[in-house]
Amino acid sequence: MTQLEWAKNKKITSEMKSVAANEGLTPEYIRSCIAEGTAVIPLNVKRGNRKKLRIIGIGKGLRTKVNANIGSSPDRVSLVEEKKKLDAAIEAGADSVMDLSTGGDIGKIRRMVLERSILPVGTVPIYQAACETVRKGKRIGKMNVDAIFRIIEQQAEEGVDFMTVHCGVTQRIVETLRRSRRITGIVSRGGVFLAQWIIDNNKENPLYEQFDRLLDVAYKYDVTLSLGDGLRPGCLADATDEVQIAELSVLGELAKMARERNVQVMIEGPGHVPLNQIEANVLLEKSLCGGAPFYVLGPLVTDVAPGYDHITCAIGGALAAASGADFLCYVTPAEHLHLPDVDDVIEGVIATRIAAHAADVAKGVKGALNWDIQISRARKSLNWKRQERLSINPKKFREERKKSKPKDGRVCTMCGEFCAMRQSSLYLKR
Repeated sequence: MTQLEWAKNKKITSEMKSVAANEGLTPEYIRSCIAEGTAVIPLNVKRGNRKKLRIIGIGKGLRTKVNANIGSSPDRVSLVEEKKKLDAAIEAGADSVMDLSTGGDIGKIRRMVLERSILPVGTVPIYQAACETVRKGKRIGKMNVDAIFRIIEQQAEEGVDFMTVHCGVTQRIVETLRRSRRITGIVSRGGVFLAQWIIDNNKENPLYEQFDRLLDVAYKYDVTLSLGDGLRPGCLADATDEVQIAELSVLGELAKMARERNVQVMIEGPGHVPLNQIEANVLLEKSLCGGAPFYVLGPLVTDVAPGYDHITCAIGGALAAASGADFLCYVTPAEHLHLPDVDDVIEGVIATRIAAHAADVAKGVKGALNWDIQISRARKSLNWKRQERLSINPKKFREERKKSKPKDGRVCTMCGEFCAMRQSSLYLKR
């Protein structure tokens, strides 16, 4: 049985209890959210090292979670580097990782991630299907349908906890896209792979047409389906257009079908979105998809900041999560420029964690504000060690603090003897 099926049958699983303990909520609350489809617990029944895993919940009333993408590309393949990026993402505080490898021995990289990661692991199976097709000297549009589903089951059997599947890229919507005035067209790799298949074969997307077949696999392993936004906007001018909304509407229908089959499901979202459209995008997803957890990439709130897109991501992510998004996929400084390295991974995770926490404070997630109160008290008492322990990145705190060499070690070089905190304590007794 899946977590959703147990929840519908009024059964509180050990995983639900674990999530409840981590969130400071009751197990019954977690169960009820899983049952109604407003929260998910991504955990494959075949996942190894279960005693070491961090079991997380994603959804309504829970702490906003952060995902870190890692993985190789055709131009850059190193198992050692992927191990380092995985370890960096875990140490920086990510809640999950996705292996998006498209270069080298994809299966070997994925199995390393599954064996080494203490976090839930996600993949995009169509990447492997496309890569295997190209290596055989064929066009991506010639991907074999049975091979696609074989790869999906293979990855599920290996223990992948959640999968991005671009089921909403349909024939009808691809035709709508062709007539649209989009600037960037399709920016999702999975989305463009399936659009190519649709055009080459003049047939419907097999992941949409054979959605029941996909649900059979997901149910068997309790893989959480992340219904991918293959037609997300790739620039501000394309945001919230008819193509994006048409796909989201299809995803809402598929989410309902998944729940009916006791398969956990979440919805992926944009993308590049102006600040003034973010809240509407979140509310629309919640309405069309029955409150399913919303997993957003960013959103990026401007197109003009290559090299700083971890910042544009954090701005959009904070607003999206404060508006009700549940799961933020990080963006690194390398976005639009190159494959991220270890430093990019760390910067991306920390920036997105800041956004997630800021949103949790805004929407009153239990315990969120208490973290800020604790560090504020430490700051007021000039307790630098405690400030370090409570900071979102203690290593960064330590490095920056070493640059400060005041005459009075109790303060810092910003104010020195004129430290307002210290003067307030001395003269106002508070």
